Amino acid sequence: MSEGRFFDGETGKRLDVDLRIDRAAQTLRITHPDLPMGSQYWPLDAIRALADHARPDQLVLSLRTDIALDSALITTARLTVSEGEMVRDLKSLCPSLYRVDRAPGTARRIAVRAVGAIAALVIMLVVILPRMADTLAVMIPIESEVAYGQSVVRQMERAFGGQSPGGLVCSTPDGDAALASMTDRLKSGTDVDYDLNVVVFNHPLVNAFAAPGGQIVLTKGLLKNADHPDQVAAVLAHEIGHVENRDTTRNALRASGSAGLLSMVLGDFAGGTAVLVATDLMLNASYTRDAEAKADRYALEMINNAGISAEGMAKFFDNLGKIERSGPELPSYFATHPQTRIRAQAARDFATSQGYTRSALRPVEWDALQSICDGKSAQDK
Repeated sequence: MSEGRFFDGETGKRLDVDLRIDRAAQTLRITHPDLPMGSQYWPLDAIRALADHARPDQLVLSLRTDIALDSALITTARLTVSEGEMVRDLKSLCPSLYRVDRAPGTARRIAVRAVGAIAALVIMLVVILPRMADTLAVMIPIESEVAYGQSVVRQMERAFGGQSPGGLVCSTPDGDAALASMTDRLKSGTDVDYDLNVVVFNHPLVNAFAAPGGQIVLTKGLLKNADHPDQVAAVLAHEIGHVENRDTTRNALRASGSAGLLSMVLGDFAGGTAVLVATDLMLNASYTRDAEAKADRYALEMINNAGISAEGMAKFFDNLGKIERSGPELPSYFATHPQTRIRAQAARDFATSQGYTRSALRPVEWDALQSICDGKSAQDK
């Protein structure tokens, strides 16, 4: 016979009860005059220990949920056992003493709620955030957009291995003049809302991308793999199209909103991470098919207004297709974009309707632009 402290969980009254283990019946008998019928019988295989509430030298016990008389997920009755021999006997005779029970249907309820939470998150990411981004993109002041775009470009530069802001930017007097000439030529026939800032990164990746606020980056790899200045002009016009349509801002807002939402769900997201997520989207040029189609149409109209042949865009897509087929190890511009061959044909068809055109740059200017990184970037000097 041992003693224990019993709480029924309803009255708050403590009962100093007598305890006895009936090994034949596999029960723990709890006896006190104030208990209904004077005793309770707890099956040994239904007894559970509440480890969080027990000292090392005692056990705090309850009954398995489906044995409990109440309807709560945990039993209200508690039995504290401190006598050493009884503690040892219960530990050895109760086969599921430390098992954590779940109420019937718990797994199904958890699964249903998890599916609901995931569905809500997907709706936020796929439906609500894009629509909010579309609305906010046209409301943000251009000055704020430019400042944000500059921070994204700095992150892009860091992703490419730049050690300091501007460290990867290639610059020579003749190369800068050629790039400015091409940009001005494109802008001359089309109204552009942004003060474009076009730079070249000293990196072999065949890529070009735009960041919010008129920030546009071309890469050394793009220039070196182009056969003609009209090809680069077409790429630049395409990126200007994304800027003018505010696709870059819309994408950045979506990325930042996604990062903020995920931070509430997953944690460990900061403001800098939002910029990094936006940067990743810029690097991968992950626009929608509709945005790409609009940027293509904008580029064709822009180069046509500037008197530049759309054949350059068609040949660029042709060359891009060859680069993409050469192997997955070479990331390239428009790698995530659909139907390169079809877009090349569309540009070629457009070229047949054009009138007089001339090269986007004179030969000497084209040579200067292609060699703009030959003198190395600021980081390498």
